[in-house]
Amino acid sequence: MSTHTSAPPDSSTTAEDKDRIFGVIPNYLTVEDPNKRVVPLTVKQKFGLFAKETFDPFTAASAAAGAALSQVDNDNPKYGVGAGPYAERFGAAVADITTQNFFSDAVLASLLHEDPRYFRRGPEFGVWYRIGYALSRVVVTRTDAGKAIFNYSGMIGMGMGIGLSNAYYPDASISAGEVGYRFGTSMVASALSNLLPEFWPDIHEKFFHRKPHRLDPPSQTPSP
Repeated sequence: MSTHTSAPPDSSTTAEDKDRIFGVIPNYLTVEDPNKRVVPLTVKQKFGLFAKETFDPFTAASAAAGAALSQVDNDNPKYGVGAGPYAERFGAAVADITTQNFFSDAVLASLLHEDPRYFRRGPEFGVWYRIGYALSRVVVTRTDAGKAIFNYSGMIGMGMGIGLSNAYYPDASISAGEVGYRFGTSMVASALSNLLPEFWPDIHEKFFHRKPHRLDPPSQTPSP
């Protein structure tokens, strides 16, 4: 039997999880070592990872960039042009990210006992298999017990966040077609976002001449 009685406070934030891809993109939700034995996240840890992921400076920067792109052609959400509409676009982008992450990674992952992390496959598998695996994780996740299941927390949480966005999007950007489009683009973005965490350790080792992170030895609980 395992000597662990509970998850250590920082078990979800090992050295590998603290890396930033290309030194910029946060990588908090990735378990890099496919052979690593992990303990389930507590509810507190799931909410903590949500906060780290959502309130990272890179997240704000990406929201600002997305708002700028939609501002160019007054794309959705159609707030108009000028400084005021740009601020509204930026606020909406931050709200979109926050609500989807909150519902998926914190609330529903806790209620449904699903693990919001990405479990990398690693170089033991072929490139095309790894690409397919990474893309499929948008609809497949792991339970806290380590079993693969449909990603209920991710899919429902994404839908809840998009539904909530209708409360602050302008009327011109609210329709069944627009909601369906936002859901589709969110799914594609979520799937593609798994590719970098999957291949980043390989890129890091090959081009930056750095070995993958060494795992810390498992902690032992003293015998009573």
